[in-house]
Amino acid sequence: MEHPRQAWTLTPKEVVKALDTSPEEGLSQAEAERRLAEVGPNELTERGLRSPWRILAAQFTEVMVVVLIVAAAIAFAVGDLKDTIAILVIVVLNAALGFTQEYRAERAMAALKKMAVPRIKVRRDGEVREISARELVPGDLFLLETGGAVPVDGRLLESVNLRVQEAALTGESEPVDKCTEALGGEHLALGDRCNMVFLGTAITYGRGLGVVTATGMETELGHIATMIQSVESERTPLQRRMTQLGKGLAMAALALVGLVFAFGLLQGTDVTTMFMVAISLAVAAVPEGLPAVVTIALALGAQRMLKRRALIRRLPAVETLGSVTVICSDKTGTLTENRMTVTILDVAENTVSLEEELCKSGPLLKSDDAPLEEPCASLALLLTASALCNDATLKPDREGADSYRAIGDPTEGALVVAAARMDLWKPQLETALPRVSEVPFTSERKRMTTVHRVDEKTRDNTDGETGEGDFVDPGTWLPINGSTHIAFAKGAVDSLLDVSTRVWANDRIEPLDDDWRRRIEAANDRLAQEGMRVLGAAFRPLDDLPDSGDEENLEREMIFVGMTGMIDPPREEVRQAIATCRTAGIRPVMITGDHPLTAASIARELHIADPSAGGNGSRVIKGTELAQMSASDLDGVVQDVSVYARVSPEHKLKIVEALQKHGHIAAMTGDGVNDAPALKQADIGVAMGITGTDVSKEAADMVLTDDNFATIVASVEEGRTIYDNIRKFIKYTLSSNVGEIAGLMVAIGLGLPIPRLLPLQILWMNLVTDGLPGLALGVDPPDPDVMNRPPHPPQESIFARGMWQYILWVGGLMGFITAAMQFFVYESGNPAWQTMVFTTLCLAQMGNALAIRSDRYSLFSIGVFSNPALVGAVVLTFGLQLAVVYVPFLQTIFQTVALSLPELAICLGASTLVFWAVEAVKWIARHDRAMEHGADDAT
Repeated sequence: MEHPRQAWTLTPKEVVKALDTSPEEGLSQAEAERRLAEVGPNELTERGLRSPWRILAAQFTEVMVVVLIVAAAIAFAVGDLKDTIAILVIVVLNAALGFTQEYRAERAMAALKKMAVPRIKVRRDGEVREISARELVPGDLFLLETGGAVPVDGRLLESVNLRVQEAALTGESEPVDKCTEALGGEHLALGDRCNMVFLGTAITYGRGLGVVTATGMETELGHIATMIQSVESERTPLQRRMTQLGKGLAMAALALVGLVFAFGLLQGTDVTTMFMVAISLAVAAVPEGLPAVVTIALALGAQRMLKRRALIRRLPAVETLGSVTVICSDKTGTLTENRMTVTILDVAENTVSLEEELCKSGPLLKSDDAPLEEPCASLALLLTASALCNDATLKPDREGADSYRAIGDPTEGALVVAAARMDLWKPQLETALPRVSEVPFTSERKRMTTVHRVDEKTRDNTDGETGEGDFVDPGTWLPINGSTHIAFAKGAVDSLLDVSTRVWANDRIEPLDDDWRRRIEAANDRLAQEGMRVLGAAFRPLDDLPDSGDEENLEREMIFVGMTGMIDPPREEVRQAIATCRTAGIRPVMITGDHPLTAASIARELHIADPSAGGNGSRVIKGTELAQMSASDLDGVVQDVSVYARVSPEHKLKIVEALQKHGHIAAMTGDGVNDAPALKQADIGVAMGITGTDVSKEAADMVLTDDNFATIVASVEEGRTIYDNIRKFIKYTLSSNVGEIAGLMVAIGLGLPIPRLLPLQILWMNLVTDGLPGLALGVDPPDPDVMNRPPHPPQESIFARGMWQYILWVGGLMGFITAAMQFFVYESGNPAWQTMVFTTLCLAQMGNALAIRSDRYSLFSIGVFSNPALVGAVVLTFGLQLAVVYVPFLQTIFQTVALSLPELAICLGASTLVFWAVEAVKWIARHDRAMEHGADDAT
């Protein structure tokens, strides 16, 4: 059947008619069963998810893995079982790690399905009955009660003080007051459709009756499920670069093997010998330890990030963080404290800013905290009204006997805390002015009113002492004039002005004329423009207690006192984090479901939006604008706009896609169900650990355990360091491999006997002499300027910035040294010449590892022991190499002979030439730069 489109624009009668149902009877059981057969059960369905077997099979299709498998197959074909087993162990470990990471990525839909509601009350055939939520169909009438979950998308027909928590779906931190009137606007944002309820949200207050407009995959939550399942997993920059590297190495290995094999045959070398040499070269060209070292380096980085409160769910995300160019962040709780705080007290002729004091005070109060200041009578009256016309309370906190925390609605809690910080504690106020009656808040009136009995001591003490002990006497600032009761009202400023006839100004009552009304409205507009939530307060002395529920008689002739402006303040550490982003060439973007004015105010304060930039630098784009923008329109502004407000799930996804079209590596934060598609589409999805839903966490690559934007920036620093260290390892291992190949090539070219570097010896160098120092390079400390440079371009080759030149000249130098060693030792008739060549090549790689730590600075200036792991790896590798040379059973396996002390000294001395050569090149580069700077200074 047809689902009514834009049901929020229809009246209740029009919706009921469109769905062919009855508001009194509901659907008949027969009609409900017919519709269930037509539209299917009310549940989310999984589409196109990969099976575990497909995920496992995919692990063996990576180019680097295929190259390793081919190498293992060749080794097995020639009967070299040890090499075969060693290579296959690496392949299996790599596949297991990859499978674990990708399998977890497929669980986002499972978490989404958990949000289904098992049972719900419906009206069918004129009777209320309880059925499974799976059986709901469009046109069903369903009942909503406090504490219940919404099982479908529906249009409200009745709403009695109904409030719904929609944060998981819309990002709105406050529960939404619901209504039943038709709303205008075809492209109204989800958060503004106050006559609708949505699957996956929860009722926090009141009750209501709704008619089902959409079920299952047709709901807003279903649309999110569709988006999650349609988002293709993007390969990370490191994965793309490693694929390029694997293809390049495979082609180079094949070309090299063919060339050497043909050249050896032309020289008259027998086929069997050249075949074994060719296999050795193939093994030498492939850095077998690279997949394992990269994975372990990422895992160690993930452990370090966890200590910095970032939980990595998918290992490649560790490196991707270092490539991030844009961070798209939610506002509430990530950029801000997620703690409403009163920052402005505004009474006639007097405005007090409490922003600095209250924002720094934190969520806990202490009974012995010094009052911020002595409030004047007008401010005391405003705070008394705000604290007493209020359902929030102060409760002792578990953290300390003298600590208190506000419990209840966040907005009301902020008012109670503000009063307490002015030494007006609510329990003491309630002792003097106990509540005896109230008129609850309704969305139609936009205010609540409470009536309090005036204690006789308070009534008689209009000029006396302020009270002692637990009794505070508000009679010193309340204009009671002998009244037995007093009414306090709190709510929207325009709502209170409608029922007020007087205003409290300069400690006296004045008529509320047009001039006063204009001044109050202007002050209200000014605070609202600054992004604050504004509440007014009013009072009225009463000579007797009015009848309960007589709101018309009670809420009249009120005396308007003033306004409180409150905001969720920015986190203090976020300011520095945003500044660090700017220095690091990363653009922060705010994407929130909150009000545009609030979003703009916080963005200006944190310098996310830059009004001085002109153009779109300070522009705020609303969800309604995004809905009408084409993809090309958004592409035109997405590079400049830094604030988006009142957005829906589709909008977040569109923004991320537009940024990626411009070549950005985008990180996206989120905590709600609505964020899941964008989290999955982003290069780095960042979920909130404290406020985040299971759906958002399963869709994300990283979870912040403290929900703090500053943690993302710290993780970016870690990611950059890890990528730099992976590049160091690739540079190190490939230059060493080139050295192994060059040694064989030079020997063949000079007509020397071909060194019998067995495939197992080559594998030893690739896994042990490359692997152990490589792991240590993976934990090298960050460069001092790692966050003072822009991110490297995502399309940048792994060999960029001088890496391939280094690999060739250092590898060539190693090859020349080993060939020279062979020439002199072989010509002298020393039978240990093959072991000396093998040992020299292994130890030369240790010098390369030490020198490679910095492209610019000498090892001695950055500190030999600044990376103790590398020093330990070099010492351990040296010891293992001695074991291969001197331990008898290892001599048999590796076909080595024991070296004399002079022979070992010759190997050691020759191997250090690589270290000194690299250090000399760095010294020349530093000297040239110093000369250039000197010339610049002279001019």
